[in-house]
Order: sequence, then C-alpha cells, then structure tokens
Amino acid sequence: MARDTTPAQLRRPNDPWLLILTSLADGPKHGYALSKDIEHFAGVTLSPGTLYGAITRLEERGLIAPDPEVRRRRPYRITAAGSAALAEVVAEMSRIARVGTQRLAAGGVA
Repeated sequence: MARDTTPAQLRRPNDPWLLILTSLADGPKHGYALSKDIEHFAGVTLSPGTLYGAITRLEERGLIAPDPEVRRRRPYRITAAGSAALAEVVAEMSRIARVGTQRLAAGGVA
C-alpha cells in the first residue's frame, strides 16, 4: 500500500520531489530531460541516484506515472494527485514568501 505524501514533505524549495513535480507540470519528460530542466530553472544538479530515487517514490505515491518508452527512454508525467500536491505546496510557499517580503519591507531591509 502506497503511503500518502503530504505537502509538508515537499516544502523545501530544493527538495527533489518538488523540483521534479515542477518540471513535469509543463509536460512529460524522461530522466535526463528532467535533470537538465531542473538545472535550468532551479540551478540544482541532482545526482542520478537522487533523481531516480525521487522518481521511484513519486511514482509509488501516485504523484507521477510513466508513459510508454520512446527510443529506450521512459518519460514520466504528473498525475492529478501530483498537480494537486504541487499546487498546495506552491500556494504555501507563496504565502510564506509574501509574508517574508512584507516583513522585510516593514523593517526597512527590502
């Protein structure tokens, strides 16, 4: 039985799960394409072990699913549950960023 993934587990902005879900939000990608996209938008390089370990856990939790192989590459896509989890985490992170920005401005730092 797959465990449920809670948004709190995806909170860190450099968390591999969050980065993978964010990358897949604009369409299916195979491992190498995921890695390059994440490097591009987040400046984070995931080792193959980290990337594929996170892919396995996301798939086990039903947040991503594999598509049929294309030229010996296995693309993955975000599921409805994965989109919902990503939306919840992004909303939470946005609230935190908004409060942080307001507080910095109020303190004369921003």
